[in-house]
Amino acid sequence: MKLIISEKAIAGKRIAEILSQGKATEKTEKNARLFEFSKEGKPFLLIPLRGHIMDVDFPKQYSQWLGTDVQKLVMVEVEYIGTEKSIISLLKAKAPLAEEVIIATDADREGEAIGVEAIDCLKEKNPKIKITRAYFSAITPKDIQHSFSNLGEVDYNFAESTNARREIDLVWGAVLTRFISLITRRMGKEFLSVGRVQSPVLALIVKREKERNAFNQEKYWLLRALFEKDKKEFEAFHKKGRFKKKEEVEEILKKGNGKGTVVKVIKKKRVLQKPFPFNTTNFLRAATAIGFSAGEAMNIAEHLYQQGFCSYPRTDNSVYSPNLNLIEILNELLKVNEFTPLIQEILSQKKITPSRGKETKDHPPIHPTSAANKTRLNERQWKIYELICRRFMATLAEEAVTENLSVEIDLNKEIFVANGQIILKEGWKHFYPYSVLKEVILPELSEGDSVDLKKLEMLEKMTQPPPRYSQGALIKLMEDLGLGTKATRHEIIQKLYARRYISGIKAIEPNKVGFAVIESLEKHSKKVTEPKMTAEVEREMDEIAAAKKEKKEVVDASRKVLQDIMKDLVKNKNEIAREITAALVEDAIMGDCPTCDGRLRIVRSRNNKRFLGCTNYPKCTTTFPLPQKGRVELGKDSCKECGKPTIKVTGKRYRYTMCVDPHCKSKDGWKKKSSKETKK
Repeated sequence: MKLIISEKAIAGKRIAEILSQGKATEKTEKNARLFEFSKEGKPFLLIPLRGHIMDVDFPKQYSQWLGTDVQKLVMVEVEYIGTEKSIISLLKAKAPLAEEVIIATDADREGEAIGVEAIDCLKEKNPKIKITRAYFSAITPKDIQHSFSNLGEVDYNFAESTNARREIDLVWGAVLTRFISLITRRMGKEFLSVGRVQSPVLALIVKREKERNAFNQEKYWLLRALFEKDKKEFEAFHKKGRFKKKEEVEEILKKGNGKGTVVKVIKKKRVLQKPFPFNTTNFLRAATAIGFSAGEAMNIAEHLYQQGFCSYPRTDNSVYSPNLNLIEILNELLKVNEFTPLIQEILSQKKITPSRGKETKDHPPIHPTSAANKTRLNERQWKIYELICRRFMATLAEEAVTENLSVEIDLNKEIFVANGQIILKEGWKHFYPYSVLKEVILPELSEGDSVDLKKLEMLEKMTQPPPRYSQGALIKLMEDLGLGTKATRHEIIQKLYARRYISGIKAIEPNKVGFAVIESLEKHSKKVTEPKMTAEVEREMDEIAAAKKEKKEVVDASRKVLQDIMKDLVKNKNEIAREITAALVEDAIMGDCPTCDGRLRIVRSRNNKRFLGCTNYPKCTTTFPLPQKGRVELGKDSCKECGKPTIKVTGKRYRYTMCVDPHCKSKDGWKKKSSKETKK
């Protein structure tokens, strides 16, 4: 019997269906799923895992936070503990019956490590079992059949690099998180997490917020003219652009009348290069730009991959391999009714030449692999599938071409510039509506032409601080700095949201606690928040994968760095505790008390129920109930009905603002909102 190991059930089921031509039988043994089928007269058994079946953790005697010396914890050896008991039991039961095991987990570092966990379980009962590896980038009949006909070997160095990261992240995360949480007395669900990658990423967000806070806004002025020729109006702006002195603009306004004369006309053709094929970073940036969180976009892409609709979504590659049959994919997409006319247009091109980005020895760029029926996907899944398909089309379409016009107009010896743009060829923009191309039509203008001045006005503006990071921009910055991997960057951002260090959907803003944690760490142990050290660890992971370094060597070196950091932190623990605790208190404030001069803050009762209480308690006993689920933040405005504070409540599937007073008659009243949560 041949035994196949897949990473998850959804992928395993599809692999079994492909190899058996739809004749696989699903069963349950020892509370775990498996698929049975025959191929060329030989029996096959496929056991799907649930991702990692082994967890990395400290020995049991170190599980209690209180009473464990965090400095000693740095050097404690970790253990690999079986978490998926039913699957492990099934693997061991089937091991003696198997002559060969084929690892068919995802073809990346994480998938390799997951496959090795299964191998370790199997070898306990069958040490001599033959081991092979099926590598594939898409779960389609063609890719699966090819990979199982060309089996390779398991890359144990690849797996070791992943396990090195898991061990390092556990030690750093556990030690720093326990230290910060214990000194601030924040335990249980309210613990404060600190991590090897998480903290430098949070530091980037805090740094940007400091830049915004330190930014001094200044006024500037623009001078806008509205001209007319042949009954067509068009606008132009003074060639100088921004004026720092208002008086200078006012002087020009005084002589602003009469007619303008065209003194220069410049026409240029501009070729707009088509986008590169999607790698993981660019895919996530595009998905977040159309309303997805990075985590949601990646989860959907993984689901589409497991269903066979797109290629593997974790890749650094943005160049299609010469072996990838692009015409075959286009013909497959002809079956998608929503894309049929678009695909026909591409197929009718004289030449189909894909764009090229950065080439790596990695999975191919993210691209569609089979036609999906819109009715089989939910709305969010379809949007991601459509994004992937349209990006694929855009990379194969022709370039877009515009004619850009720059016209200089002399108005009383002051030069104004009008810019126009005409689309000569829509090209790839026709297939990719997420990138908008606008036309600005100017009347026919030639040197020496006279134009009528209809209006001349001064526009007052303010300089703007640098924008907060979007999730897409933050992921790109993380890639540039070597923070995390293509597989983990979106997860790191989600952790920061989950720990309530950051908020905001389109623009990421650090909350008071996140701000305080970073400021305190930067003050007392700056290395924890710097990308350099974290990026160096990532490079060492690559060296383990290339067999240039041993896992133990890298992990031990990382422990020693953490040991030195902990000496500084422990020495300054009282000051760190004061700084972070002050932010925790401030973060819990939800507005002014309506009864006295105190403030309303979030308090937890003895049975762990949260409510709002006055900071002047016991002198003031004013309280208000709170919803027991969701993140609670102070609302921007007071209640219009009663003047009391409002709160914003955010959960996984809902977001609403309401008055704190349960007796308020406002439409945003407490009982109405808490009984029927408003969906996003």
